[in-house]
Amino acid sequence: MTEPHSNLAQSPKLSELGGHSLNRRLLLSATAATAAAVGAGVALWRIQVPEGPAAMAPNEGFWSTQWDTPQGPRLAMESFRGRPLLVNFWATWCTPCVEELPLINDFYRQNMTNGWQVLGLAVDKLIPVQSFLEKMPLNFPIGMAGVTGAELARSLGNLAGGLPFSVVLNSDGMVVQRKLGRLIPADLAAWLRLK
Repeated sequence: MTEPHSNLAQSPKLSELGGHSLNRRLLLSATAATAAAVGAGVALWRIQVPEGPAAMAPNEGFWSTQWDTPQGPRLAMESFRGRPLLVNFWATWCTPCVEELPLINDFYRQNMTNGWQVLGLAVDKLIPVQSFLEKMPLNFPIGMAGVTGAELARSLGNLAGGLPFSVVLNSDGMVVQRKLGRLIPADLAAWLRLK
């Protein structure tokens, strides 16, 4: 005859269940984090737009857009047509944005005589941008894009909405390159060939 509660002696203790449950949760969390990292990597890989026939035209109305500037006068996108253009979406509160601005400024100074243009679109508020530019003057024009800039960046392929985000348009006005994240010198060197 068996004891009525003998099964309880063979079943795991509550503390053991908690340990297994904790291990299972940690394993699931690690798996989810790995999947998210792989997904982010694929997304960043897919954000590249190849040169040539696969290049895309910016959305309708892109060239008719006008931006206020930190100095006041409006800046027309139409004035950038016909020459290669690097558009950089940035904000004063974005550390990688601030870190890459001197590199972009050097790129502009070194290549403006070769026809290259740079436009910084600040997805930010006027006062912080003005204060920032007093401390770190830039040679290329800045447009105050605000929320409209975030929408424009999405239309150009920045589906994640992250900053910094850079887009290269060739002299025909086609988007030939995009990058979400901080630029490095190798990016700019490669883009010089996309004229």
